[in-house]
Amino acid sequence: MTVRPGSAILLDSARLHGQRVGVVCNHASIDRDFRHIVDRLASGDVRLAAIFGPQHGFRSDVQENMIETPHADDPDRRVPIYSLYSETREPTAEMLRGLDALVIDLQDVGTRIYTYIYTMANCLRACARHGVPAIVCDRPNPIGGEVEGAALVPGWESFVGQFPIPMRHGMTIGELARLFNEHFGIGAPLEVVAMEGWQRDLFADETGLPWVMPSPNIPTLETAVVYPGTVLFEGLLISEGRGTTRPFELIGAPWIEAERFAPAMNALGLPGVHFRPAVFEPTFHKHAKQPCGGCQIHVTDRRSFKPLLTGVALIQMLRRANPEQFAWREPPYEYEHDKLPFDILAGSDILRQQLEADVPATDIAATWRDDEAAFTKLRQPFLLY
Repeated sequence: MTVRPGSAILLDSARLHGQRVGVVCNHASIDRDFRHIVDRLASGDVRLAAIFGPQHGFRSDVQENMIETPHADDPDRRVPIYSLYSETREPTAEMLRGLDALVIDLQDVGTRIYTYIYTMANCLRACARHGVPAIVCDRPNPIGGEVEGAALVPGWESFVGQFPIPMRHGMTIGELARLFNEHFGIGAPLEVVAMEGWQRDLFADETGLPWVMPSPNIPTLETAVVYPGTVLFEGLLISEGRGTTRPFELIGAPWIEAERFAPAMNALGLPGVHFRPAVFEPTFHKHAKQPCGGCQIHVTDRRSFKPLLTGVALIQMLRRANPEQFAWREPPYEYEHDKLPFDILAGSDILRQQLEADVPATDIAATWRDDEAAFTKLRQPFLLY
């Protein structure tokens, strides 16, 4: 099966002819022939007026989280590149001045905390405020359409969670645009260009589209599959594999014995996954240049695999393995200076309290069922496929 992304459908039409357009994109904003949306806009009869880059930059060349990217100029296309991960995370009136439309073409990874969907939401707010039409080009959710996790609790909003949705939402970025704009009341003049050929149960390698890593630490589809659970490790003093070639698949710390830990994880009988003992040495980030014991997560059946349940179980077993060394990461994190990073990622302090009370991971997951059912119903009117 070959899916046509919304950008290809938009640019093959006459919709933008003669218009002055800004585009929110990064290096993954390509079609099935590897043509980048900026190149296609610049070579047609559309006037490309501005480029906007999300976290990690327009070229996705900034490795670390929480490192702002500067504004710049594109010397080849002779247009400004505005950073939306800088002193502003929302386009200003000056950035939008004179635009006939703002096109948004970003590859999401299907996880609530991924900031590109909030860059999109911030762009919709700016478009609503300044009367600029927003056009969101839809792209596949690379990990399919399943819903998993509790909804973010109001009062715990941040740049990694603006709306009360579960960790794994099972929606495309275009569907999320509709949900944010209509249900959560942004009210922008919005058009979503739907894909052709996408089905909700497809993973990225079943779409016929090339994989370009959406951000520096999501190098592969395998990374994206485990990410809804292991992203929680950004809120711990345990390595999530940043600084290795397998970020979010390698988990460990200097104080963990791999040959004991991995068998203990396998004994839990979690669906669709095997834990292989692993020792790794991050080149940067947490525990850089130190051997870390732990495991590599091998997904054996990605349709039965539960990434968030797996992430919670890993945290629980690491805490049990060495409660004296286990620690939550302290703020700041993603522009939040008071709340614990783990709570921001989890969407409230409930999960941390459950883990501190040593509630079994499967019992924790059972508490998500009402939120999962409610969100599955809530999202229905906004689905396009």
